[in-house]
Amino acid sequence: MRVDLAYGTGGLAVDLPDERTTVITPVDRAAAGDEAAELRRALREPVAGPPLRERVSRGQTVAISACDGTRPQPRHLMIPAILAELDGVVDLDDVVILVATGTHRGNTDTELRAMFGDQVVDAVRIVNHDARDASSLRWMGRFGKDVPVWLNREWADADVRITTGFVEPHFFAGFSGGPKLVAPGLAALETVLTLHDAARIGDPRATWGVIEGNPVHDDVRAIAAGTGVTFALDVVLNREQKIVRAFGGDLAPMHAAATAAARAAAMRPVAEPFEVVVTTNAGFPLDQNLYQSVKGMSAAAQVVRPGGTIICAAECRDGFPDHGSYREVLTSAASPEALFQEISRRTVTVPDQWQVQIQARIQRAARVIMHTSHLSDAELATAHLEQTGDIAATVESLPGRVCVLPEGPMTIPYLAEEV
Repeated sequence: MRVDLAYGTGGLAVDLPDERTTVITPVDRAAAGDEAAELRRALREPVAGPPLRERVSRGQTVAISACDGTRPQPRHLMIPAILAELDGVVDLDDVVILVATGTHRGNTDTELRAMFGDQVVDAVRIVNHDARDASSLRWMGRFGKDVPVWLNREWADADVRITTGFVEPHFFAGFSGGPKLVAPGLAALETVLTLHDAARIGDPRATWGVIEGNPVHDDVRAIAAGTGVTFALDVVLNREQKIVRAFGGDLAPMHAAATAAARAAAMRPVAEPFEVVVTTNAGFPLDQNLYQSVKGMSAAAQVVRPGGTIICAAECRDGFPDHGSYREVLTSAASPEALFQEISRRTVTVPDQWQVQIQARIQRAARVIMHTSHLSDAELATAHLEQTGDIAATVESLPGRVCVLPEGPMTIPYLAEEV
């Protein structure tokens, strides 16, 4: 059978053996007939609390948090919808859009224009959050399980704080969107390191689809609740990255409604594990680098048989990437087992170690082979990974049943008996 894998911007078609291949995709959902109208509805008919316009007064300052360029959030639709609701109440000079980078690099002007559109970039001040710039951060206190919290000063000082994001299963925070647009999105490096320490990431409840009792998400929710969000707007997307439904209102009930919708579409039960799982990292923008591609590996790891093989197709046009500490940490030990043991013992968290910790955990249980367009075999070897130039031929050479996740982490399979 021919399967179209999400890969870069153009996709990748592979031919796989019909008799032993199972393809698992999210529930197919049609986009809203009018995405702009759906966003207006969410802003005017929130899940809980009053409409956005009723929460804002003339003369107030407004900070809007949005995902960075590694996420397929429809910012070009969501931000104009919010600005339209605030028209006549808030002066655009009193609005700042904060790109919730967490510890990722800031986005360039070209990227911002692709993300938000020229009209927004030219009319509204946009600031890339910098977790390492102490002068841009404000101390907020300790929240959750003793997490020291500094947040972006412009966010903390704003009269009105609006989060915008999209909700999908997340490989250690349970689900994306909602409170994650406060922390880690707008938090200081020390806050992020605490939220991503080895103990939290190593907890079995820090996984796809789990929120309550997840030590990462429990603390993320506590930070957002303790520091205050005026209004939250999230969307659920289909495989074409179009808006299926929008959710607005008070943060906690809004996010609960959005996660329920995302769970119904993305979490798919399977009866038994597979010897081979072919996955992706959902194409551009998520498959820009190897760091993000751990999410695709993790989705596959949920249903690969111990000792089986994961094949992950991710374009990696941005390399490892070169910024951040992922490559340095990943190449600092001789094997995934050595990395896993060393990180698990740490009491001091190193930036990006969480991605390496999860990758090493996956590789302890399964062989991982990559298919990329921008990383060489030698570069991947330093990351303890193999490469294939021909996914179909590699699958043909491997015995056993094959599972394919064409959308990667947009579909999270799970063993039915585990639920």
